[in-house]
Amino acid sequence: MNQELLTHFAVCLNNKGYEAALEVGKLYRVINDEQAQANGLLRIVDESGEDYAFSSERFYPVPLPQNVEAVLLALVGDT
Repeated sequence: MNQELLTHFAVCLNNKGYEAALEVGKLYRVINDEQAQANGLLRIVDESGEDYAFSSERFYPVPLPQNVEAVLLALVGDT
């Protein structure tokens, strides 16, 4: 994931091998982790509510309007 595309949310495009943790088409919360990004990974809050690093190729970053992102971040308790 490129720095200029860094957002707080990404949609899952591929859950192969992680069907219990990820749902294709679902919007996931992204945790900023520069070390993970440097290794081609994206830190995602998955279905368990925990954050794990997955290949960034499994996701597409979704830039959202600031007001929409603020509402979603408030819902997950990260304001």
